[in-house]
Formats: sequence, structure tokens, C-alpha cells
Amino acid sequence: MPVQDHSPNKLDVALGLRIRQRRNALGVSQTVLADAVGLTFQQIQKYERGFNRVSFSRLVDIAHALDCRVIDLIGDLDDGAIASPLFGQDTGHLREAGAPELLKAFASVTPALRRVILKLVVEIAKDQQTGGIDGRDRSE
Repeated sequence: MPVQDHSPNKLDVALGLRIRQRRNALGVSQTVLADAVGLTFQQIQKYERGFNRVSFSRLVDIAHALDCRVIDLIGDLDDGAIASPLFGQDTGHLREAGAPELLKAFASVTPALRRVILKLVVEIAKDQQTGGIDGRDRSE
């Protein structure tokens, strides 16, 4: 049986630190913040140390109690410069010439016709990858 790591997640710790920094900047105690969001000061301590994860709804409550927006607490914790390889893979082909028009036309036909079109295009792509269709008329 594998040993579980019970150390706090680094993002939970970083978010907790942001909450603590904002609270301290305002001169608000853990008890005052806890009362404002309907918690105990011990729960605020756990959030600030990253031992407990802050749910989104609780994060909104904390941000409002600290007179800021959620984004002010999160900041650059979720680095948007790091693109998801899956997102790039799924949408990269949309930059190909004609792709947006093809997708719009594809979406406008019936589901049955979509299946036929998809099968046709997949077969053409397979054939082209194996050296079959090269764009020239073979009857010439």
C-alpha cells in the first residue's frame, strides 16, 4: 500500500499566504476575518497555512471580507503563460486556412450528414498520410 503524502499542496500554501498578507495589510485579526465569514479563527489558520483547501465560494466570502476581489488574492498563482498542451492540440488546427469556415458549415448540417462527412475526411487524411492522395489526377 503506497504511503500518502499529507503535506499541503504548494498552491494551497501560496493562496493561504496571499490571504494572510492581505489580512495583515488591513490590520485584521484572524478572529475578525473568521467572524466576517462565519468560521472559527482556527479554520482561518488552516486556510492560511494551506492545511485546508479554500473552496471557491469560501474564497469569494474571504475576498469580500478583505475588501478585494478573488483575482487580487489569486494573482499570478495560476500562470496563464503556461498553455495546456491539450488545449493547444485541440485548437491548433483551427488556425489552418479554411478551418473556421469548414467548422461552421459542418455544424450547420444534420448529425447524420456530419458522420458521413467526418468519415470521408478521416479516410482522405489516412490515405494522404500513406502516400495515396497527392492532389494530382492519376488519370493524366
